[in-house]
Amino acid sequence: MSKVITFGEIMLRLSPPNHKRIFNATEFEINYGGAEANVASSLAQLGLEAYFVTKLPENELGRAVLGHLRRFNVKTDYIALGGERLGIYFLEIGASQRPSKVIYDRKGSAFSQSKPDDYNWDEIFEGASWFHFTGITPALGGDLPNILLEALKKAKEKGITTSCDLNYRKNLWSPEKANEVMSKLIEYVDIALGNEEDAEKVFGIKSENTDFATGKLNREGYIEVAKKLKERFNLKAVAITLRESISATVNEWSALLFEEDTPYFSHKYRIDYIVDRVGGGDSFAAGLIYGFIKEMPPQEKVNFAVALSCWKHTVPGDFNIFTPAEISKLASGYTSGRVER
Repeated sequence: MSKVITFGEIMLRLSPPNHKRIFNATEFEINYGGAEANVASSLAQLGLEAYFVTKLPENELGRAVLGHLRRFNVKTDYIALGGERLGIYFLEIGASQRPSKVIYDRKGSAFSQSKPDDYNWDEIFEGASWFHFTGITPALGGDLPNILLEALKKAKEKGITTSCDLNYRKNLWSPEKANEVMSKLIEYVDIALGNEEDAEKVFGIKSENTDFATGKLNREGYIEVAKKLKERFNLKAVAITLRESISATVNEWSALLFEEDTPYFSHKYRIDYIVDRVGGGDSFAAGLIYGFIKEMPPQEKVNFAVALSCWKHTVPGDFNIFTPAEISKLASGYTSGRVER
């Protein structure tokens, strides 16, 4: 069984039910999520030995998070305890032409106050084959950029494959700061992932004739984006998710994998009713990592990853919930959604 390490923050998620707006909410549904935790959850469900590394407060909320992770078979052995609070985010789920909105309340969280001695990377990486993080983690500031740099250098020393989802978040840092920090970290990354905006916002690399606001994508232009990323940072592979947003509820979803100087476009799914798109990119990352670990051919890798992330759009909460057989069936072309009895 492959040991995979993910490193980042997990938060308490509060959402008004039934597509209500935060303004008129009288109750909130409780969940937990965060990019790297979402990836670990999917990898654990795929049968890998997935460890999530973070820092949690020693209180009831911290213990609730541990229980939530363990329920999905995520390993919690290396989670540090301490700090004052668990980060929170509020999610208002959109519909039709009303977009979803996120409000963060994570300043001063236990994870954002991480110190280098909270994490023993020699112990954490013992027997590991893969290390994954996202651009959200260094964006939280403090000592986290240096902690990540130390982890990446250690992973490289040990021959561990490293991956990064660029995951640019405008509410956390500016494009200039993201470029400054991520340019140092990506030197130690083997496989980079991102969506149609990340490469532009973080590294100034963009596809021509693409309009994010209207969802118009120039698929062929992303081959050049992937090629430039790969060459600039000496990456082994680059993956870009391609979301064509018709509305908050209807999207077309596909991806490009650029590997061995060859582009591979996935199946395209039209998702006619999005239940919850949060965590879709994380499910894609998990599917891609799984494909690399299982040494799938490139076309099979990207098709499996897109199928896994397409499925996530139908599942409430940050964590995807599935069986490997369900995803394999979807990836093979079974998309009718007929009742199974």
